[in-house]
This record gives sequence, structure tokens and C-alpha cells, in this order.
Amino acid sequence: MLIGIPRESKPGETLVAATAKTVSQLTNLGYDVVVEAGAGNAADQPDSAFVDAGVRVGTSEEVWAADVVVKVNAPSAEEIGRLRPGATIVSMMAPGRSPELLEQLQGAGVTALAMDAVPRISRAQSMDVLSSMANVAGYRAVVESAHEFGRMFTGQVTAAGKIPPARVFVVGAGVAGLAAIGAASAMGAIVRAFDVRPEVAEQVESMGAQFVEVDFESEVSSDGYAKEMTAEQEAATATMYDEEARAADIVITTALIPGRPAPKLLSAETVAGMKNGSVIVDMAAANGGNAAGTVTDQKVVTDNGVTILGYTDLAGRLAAQTSQLYGTNIVNLLKLLTPEKDGVLTLDFDDVVQRGITVVDGRDGEAAQITWPPPAVQVSAAPAAAPVAAAPAKEQKAPMSAGAKVGLVLGAIGLFWLVNALAPTDDLRRHFTVLMLSIVIGYYVIGKVAHALHTPLMSVTNAISGVVVVGALVQVASDDKLIVGLSAAAILLASINIFGGFAVTRRMLAMFSKGA
Repeated sequence: MLIGIPRESKPGETLVAATAKTVSQLTNLGYDVVVEAGAGNAADQPDSAFVDAGVRVGTSEEVWAADVVVKVNAPSAEEIGRLRPGATIVSMMAPGRSPELLEQLQGAGVTALAMDAVPRISRAQSMDVLSSMANVAGYRAVVESAHEFGRMFTGQVTAAGKIPPARVFVVGAGVAGLAAIGAASAMGAIVRAFDVRPEVAEQVESMGAQFVEVDFESEVSSDGYAKEMTAEQEAATATMYDEEARAADIVITTALIPGRPAPKLLSAETVAGMKNGSVIVDMAAANGGNAAGTVTDQKVVTDNGVTILGYTDLAGRLAAQTSQLYGTNIVNLLKLLTPEKDGVLTLDFDDVVQRGITVVDGRDGEAAQITWPPPAVQVSAAPAAAPVAAAPAKEQKAPMSAGAKVGLVLGAIGLFWLVNALAPTDDLRRHFTVLMLSIVIGYYVIGKVAHALHTPLMSVTNAISGVVVVGALVQVASDDKLIVGLSAAAILLASINIFGGFAVTRRMLAMFSKGA
């Protein structure tokens, strides 16, 4: 089968659905590939790169006459008319918001696969275009905000004075939000973040941000997406959004609800109360925006000097990398659809991934059927733990009573006195006394050392073992066989402790060394 990669017709689009690297992977699956001339120029993929990869660069007519047409954006009505009946079109389509598009595709008798309808399950992560795009867009949102902010993110202390770090507030901790958190944290900003899904708090903190908590009832997401908030939740979060936005230098909003307009989180009053020079990057601008005053694809500066960016092409501003990621998602999808690697695309509706992305089934030509929405796929962002049978309670030893402790101490003192009283020489008494005092001091000193200090403590014990070895070497030349035996045992045991300690220390230090 022939795969066609057309030039994107959307004004200002920089992305391309395949790169020189990914088209070679498509040919390895048995497909022939034709790329429209100039399709990848804006993504640093010139025609010569595709030719070097062993694929043909052709005309627009050749591309749209292919068996499978792969593009980034949804096809226009004119492009749908250029598809031949029975062909397959693969692109992002927003099927939940584009019923008229699905009707046009059905009328054309084609099969339509929506890359933005990949179900959120582990097996489909390698095909998840939305995550790939959001990851790049979240990073780029921080870059754009830094450019508009015009000041340093990281704090510094200089001879001319102290520069405080920038304060960034991220709303939404999905893929885009986490990417923004990571980028802002890496640049040295103080980052705070909020999400209505309580299970993402640990992810936020692992990225170096502080999770903002709001006192309201919330349940764990069953599909990985945020749910629309109740009136009580909205009231509880409204004050928090206002306080955080007013305190922040940069606010990045990513809150989206599948199939619904973006929720308004930052009111006009909140924006009016923000500091002069602060920046809002509204990543939900394509769906109406999270902030009052957002204009899609525009930069707006309010009367109080707040810059609101409503750009919807953030991922496209890093075209080369985004195209590579999108092309890899396409390759992973076609690997699934080409199990025999024979260049023949085969749909299997028993596979939830293939069924989920198929929005129009046109395999029967004129009898094409709209297959959106697909059957629900039950997934869980935080699966409930399976009930575990309670283990039988272990019999716990009763703690030693105070009287028993006192008796044990008095017994030890009596034994110590008895040994000293019966010792034949003063030297033995002195040595025995030093030994007992060392045991008592060592027990209380080492027993109070925190776990974090066990590694440096190992160095001390190695030094003590070295002293033992030296003392045993001095005694090993004695004529008394008992002393020789004890000295040999001391040398062996102390040496094991020394070499073992250094071996463990070396392995621990290797964990902090970069590989060559």
C-alpha cells in the first residue's frame, strides 16, 4: 500500500506528519511512501532528506491519491474531496467537537483514524499524540513566558543587590502542566501547582514544585482526565486561584475537560489584581481559555500591564522535535495496524486501541459508517488496591519493665566487680575496665547515630578495625598458642570488616559518578 504525506494546508502550520527517520521505518513495514514536495521545509526536513531516506518526493495529486494519507491537522472539505473512496485518512480530528467533519468523511466513503482519540491506556502510550504535543507545548509555554517576562527566573545575590527568583503558578498537572513545572523548576523559579485530581500531588512534588492544597472533597480520576468541578469545589478554589495568581509572576493554565469548553479559572478581577509585568500563558485558548481576556492565537496586554498569551501553536514553535514525536506516534500506530509487516493496513475492531481511534469505518466504500464515539474503555489513573487478607498478628514481646532493667544493670555491675576482684594482676583489671567502658560508650554513641550518617560511621569503624589488626600483629609473635590463635582470628575478622567496608563505600560512591 502507498502512504502519502501531504503538506499541511492550515495557515502558519510548521509541522509535518513524517520525518526522514520515520519514513524509513514505514518502508521497513512494507509500505511505499510518497511525500509532497516542500512538506517538511518548516520542520527542518527538506526534500533532499526524504530522498536520502529512500522515499519518493511527489506532487500533491500523487499524495492525495494514496491508499493511506497521513497528516497532522484534520482534512479540509476540499482535501476530503481529493481522497479516493476506500482510502484511509490518519490525522488529528477532535471527533467529539467535529460532527460535521465525520459526516463529510462518511460521505466520501473513507476510513478515518483520529490520532487524538487514542485511549489513555498503558499499551497505547507510544501512540498518544496528545501527550507528545502537550509535552512540547508545556516546555514552550515556559520559554514564551520567560521571553515576555523579561527578567531572570533564578534568584541571585550580587554586589549590586539581591535578585529574587520568579514565582510561577501552574494550573493543571497533566502532561503539559508537568512539562511546564519541570522547565520552570530547572530555570530556578519557585513553582507552585494545583490540580483537581488529588492523585497527582506526588507527581507535582517530584518535579520540584509545591502542590497547592484546597480543602474540598475530590475523588480519584477513573480515566486520567480532570472532571468538571461542582459548585462547592468551584467556590473553594476561586479564592485560591485569586491569591496564587496575584502572588505569581507567571501563571500557566492547562485546564481542559474532554468535550467541553475550557473552564474559566482566572476572573477579570483576578487578572486586574495581578502585578504589572506578570504573564499568563493560557494553554486552553483553543477551547475558549481559562483566563478572562484570553484571545485565541493573540497576545493581549491589559491596562494594568499583564500579558496574556493565547497561542495555540506552542508545539509547532518547536517544529523539528514535535514532527519527530508525531511521526514516531504514527510509526507505532502502523506497527499495530500492520502485524505481518507486509505493507497492508488491517483494522481489528476487537482491539480497543484500533476501535477507539476509528471514527469512520469506510472499508465498505459507499456504506461507510460513523463509529464515534467508541465503546467506553475502563481505565484507572490510580487503580484501587486489591483487598489483602489480614496477616495473622505476630506475638509481640512484652517490653522490659523498669525493675528488670535496674536488676540487669545491677547484675552487670556485680559481675564487673567480681571479675576485677578475682583478677590476678593489675594490668588485667585495667584492660578489662577499658574494654567494658568502651562497650558501654560504643553502644550509646553508635545507637544514637542517624541512618544518614551510617556511611561516614563506616569509615570510623574501618579505622578501629585497623587498630585491631595492628595490635593483633604485635601479639601474633607470642610463644603462647592461645594468644597466637586469638591474634590470628582478630586479624582475619578485622580484615574482613576493613575490606568489606571499603567495597561497600566504593559501590555507594559509584552511584553518584557519571558513566564514561
